[in-house]
Amino acid sequence: MPDESVKVAVRVRPFNQREKDRSAKLIIKMQGQMTTIANPETPNEEPKSFSFDYSYWSHDGFQEKSDGVLEPAGGSSYASQRRVFEDLGQGVLDNAFEGYNCSLFAYGQTGSGKSYSMVGYGQNKGIVPITCDEMFKTMDKNADPNKRFEVTFSMLEIYNEQVRDLLSKDNPKGGLNVRQNPKLGLFYVENLKRVPVGSYAEIEKRTDQGTASRTVASTNMNATSSRAHTVVTITFDQIIKSESGSETKKSSVMNLVDLAGSERADSTGATGDRLKEGANINKSLSALGNVISALADLSMGTKKKIMVPYRDSVLTKLLQNALGGNSKTIMIAALSPADINYDETLSTLRYADRAKKIKNKAVVNENPLDKLIRELKEENERLKKAMEGGGVVMQEGAGLTPEELDKMRKQMEEDIRAQLMANQAMIAENAQSWDDKLAEARTETEKIDVGGADNSRKSKEAYLINLNEDPMLSGVICHFLNSGETSVGRKDASPVPNICLSGLSIQKQHAVIFNKKGVIEIESVSGSGSKTKINGIPLTGRKALCHKDRILFGSNHMYVLMNPLKPETADNSLPKEITWEYAQKEIAQVKGFATGSAGLSKEQQIVQEQVLEILPMVSEVNAVSEELNKQKSFEVVLISAAAQEGGDITQSHASNDLVLVTVKMKNLLNGNTWLWERGKFITRRYLIQELYQKFLDGENISNIPKEQDPFWEPTEDVLIGTSNLFLQSLSYCLDFEDTLNISDYKGQEEGHLKVKLEPCDNKGKPIDEEAFVDDPHELLNKPYHFKLTVENANIHKSRFSKGIMVKYSVKNNGKVEEVKTPTVKNTLTPTFNHSKVISIPKLKQENLDFFESGCITLSIYGIQEDTMPDPKLLKLNTRELREASMYQDLRALTINQELRQMENMENSTANASGRRATMFGNEIASDTSHLKTEVVLLQRKYERLQQKERRMQQICEEWSKKPDGEKQFEPFYRAVSAVANSTGTRLKTRVQMLNQMLKLQKTVALPSYKDNSSPMLRLQKEAPGLQRQKTMDPSMLSQVLQGQKYVRQMALDKSANKKTPSKSNGKRPSSADNNKTESSACVLQ
Repeated sequence: MPDESVKVAVRVRPFNQREKDRSAKLIIKMQGQMTTIANPETPNEEPKSFSFDYSYWSHDGFQEKSDGVLEPAGGSSYASQRRVFEDLGQGVLDNAFEGYNCSLFAYGQTGSGKSYSMVGYGQNKGIVPITCDEMFKTMDKNADPNKRFEVTFSMLEIYNEQVRDLLSKDNPKGGLNVRQNPKLGLFYVENLKRVPVGSYAEIEKRTDQGTASRTVASTNMNATSSRAHTVVTITFDQIIKSESGSETKKSSVMNLVDLAGSERADSTGATGDRLKEGANINKSLSALGNVISALADLSMGTKKKIMVPYRDSVLTKLLQNALGGNSKTIMIAALSPADINYDETLSTLRYADRAKKIKNKAVVNENPLDKLIRELKEENERLKKAMEGGGVVMQEGAGLTPEELDKMRKQMEEDIRAQLMANQAMIAENAQSWDDKLAEARTETEKIDVGGADNSRKSKEAYLINLNEDPMLSGVICHFLNSGETSVGRKDASPVPNICLSGLSIQKQHAVIFNKKGVIEIESVSGSGSKTKINGIPLTGRKALCHKDRILFGSNHMYVLMNPLKPETADNSLPKEITWEYAQKEIAQVKGFATGSAGLSKEQQIVQEQVLEILPMVSEVNAVSEELNKQKSFEVVLISAAAQEGGDITQSHASNDLVLVTVKMKNLLNGNTWLWERGKFITRRYLIQELYQKFLDGENISNIPKEQDPFWEPTEDVLIGTSNLFLQSLSYCLDFEDTLNISDYKGQEEGHLKVKLEPCDNKGKPIDEEAFVDDPHELLNKPYHFKLTVENANIHKSRFSKGIMVKYSVKNNGKVEEVKTPTVKNTLTPTFNHSKVISIPKLKQENLDFFESGCITLSIYGIQEDTMPDPKLLKLNTRELREASMYQDLRALTINQELRQMENMENSTANASGRRATMFGNEIASDTSHLKTEVVLLQRKYERLQQKERRMQQICEEWSKKPDGEKQFEPFYRAVSAVANSTGTRLKTRVQMLNQMLKLQKTVALPSYKDNSSPMLRLQKEAPGLQRQKTMDPSMLSQVLQGQKYVRQMALDKSANKKTPSKSNGKRPSSADNNKTESSACVLQ
């Protein structure tokens, strides 16, 4: 028959709860066969248009019938499951009865609705079950006695380039082999179980068996189900007997493929990782894309010589016939309607657009049975002769070494032997009657118990039901809790537990569940060190369980307790249905992360989603580290915008308020740490899963090179903390010199950094005092230069003494420039004296805004080295090291708080003694660190509010003691308001005060005072505008006196000798000066 293009359909689903919470906008529109997508970032741009064979609108316009089936509402264009089957599935079925091979595969990102279209949920069955059901209904209508049907069913999963038979309990290590038929050139899975089925009910039960197998495997192997491809193959044979008695077989192979999530490889941001290439998570989908592109070019004739790369992955090998071969193929692309998934959805549409250009050449597979058997026997004879003759003689041996020739010969001999065995199996299969094979399969099918099948028991007995991140795999496994004790553990325990689990952090004897007349309790096995969490809280001792409680065994086995005997014990605040997402949010809440979305910005919601996504991954990687004894620990780290590197002199710091989600890896032996961006961690986690799978398969992983070990990382500079240098003084051309706190990402003090800001000329020379301005707008549209000097630092933790440096970035002469100080080694009190002149060619309003509210973030880095650990630590395993580290962290936190209290009491600044530095030698990195940080911050806020309250009470008390004639409400109100609204920063007010002082010294000659009046009273006489209100903060008094002293000195200098420089050496007013002198002591802190 002529070439036929692959049929392509696209289908858009409704908004999910996550998209509703984020107030997502609809970006997909459909009209007829046309689908358009609008870019939310450029709303004025013309939407991109694509044309497909079918465009299914399933976003809205539906109503639910009494039986739960969704159907179009009146007048809507909603595409129901039945309509999709009639357009796509019915065509697959018709082609199968005609003898054509058929393929149907679903493509799209995780959560886009692929599984709903292919399998469906509840009463809304998808294409696969409807197709199977209709096939058997059609077979039952057959009235031709000379025609009979034979149907076989197989189900496999491809994960990490390994093939698993989902209908078999015993899968070889490394997965099943994929072989190539030397005669037909097609690939097949060796020893894949093909089960005869005689009804749709049998297919349904086998599908449940395969789904349960997927669930167990994904939990035990820590595999992410969204990264796996599922292939259901139905072989449909029609045997037709002719009038002469000979039989002809018309055979059709139907491949129904649910592809893995199509997230782009770069969407996670895994940049700069040395192991990124080895962790191509989407390798099979990338290979599939290359195959589709090559076939599209081949069909369009754009290139003459094209090699289609079928061999690049297991998936493309098995789909060779479906793409460009003997098959009628349909692709359904699932689309997300939300603007937050624009990039992924556009990628899916482009993928589908290329696929529709592929042309296949399908033929009817019809051959006489005796001819098929004869050809198989003849082929076997040829293969035997080839084996007896020492294999296949290499025709193209030139250029190959003897070792390469020998390797190739052995590989071909192995392929011939495998094909010989496959042919023998087919001959034996044809020798056995179909009725006997079907009877054997039915006996086996009846014995299958996938768990949860007995729905009648669920209303009478307590049971555990599983949760999985893939909704298709949730509720698949059910364990009933019999009266008495139910043990939980590994199958290699003695005695064997009632509930057998395997995988990360599961102990031989893990836990025991007690059921006494419907009262359920759970207890960890004493001394096992097992990890169990109830509603996100670690289990300690014996605990009573309530209906709908969430139980996490180890790292991955999540269950919900359903107790129909005590339903009243359930928490009334629980949702009607407990989901995997709900359970993960609960765990995150216990760890101190906020999970509510109310009032969050779009950026904050993104961060929250990333945290909830990455938390279970971190727990899993920690468990692998313990089991493989890698001496590493991992924790989620949220780095606020203020703690991130960078600083743009033209933009407000508040414009970049996105929190960065990272993971910190810590070497538990020497304390070295690394911060990995989310994408890099996800890549590493995938490689760690691979490594752990090799360990489970019995491979020796202890001798792998460190460069290939995902737990190993070369030492790199570690971020000690950041200091924010605020620039408000630059608005008034004031110098600023201060000692800044160095804070880590948790807000903990790590040391101090002394810096200085000076307005200057373009060569860095300080400008004279006349440049001081009262109104910052006077600086607009003029060149502006200032010098930033990093003078010295004082670091608390002794492990950073190997070397310290400071980095920051600014926009200098219109270009962003990264600035780095020299590295100072072997000290915790480095002196840098590093200066950088920063120039703004033309000061604009945005620069002034940045001066007023922005800052430059100075990042302080420490040099890390691979030092030899304490020999005592080498005797501990990873779990013991983590526990020791947590204890030290808590101790360090206590010491830190005590020292701060001592400092506050003594009112003294920190010194640089070695003794103090060593007391901070342990980093605070426990799992409860986020909670501790919140407590510390709230305590500080509470103390500030207490101070305000005491001051306000003092004002009220003073006012109440005054005689009625002196009680004036307005001053009293101003005093209370000043305290209530105080923010702790008074720079602008003080600058204005200083400016009035400077104006005063120009106009007022210094008088001779004969009275003994105080300097403040004399200042009031000279400048009534500076009269101190009764509500003035007492801390202002000394600064006003110093300012007045400065004015007097300036006036004396001018009146004594205008040609003689003042004793202040021409020094301009400074907003901060730690080195106070008699001649210049105006300090504005």
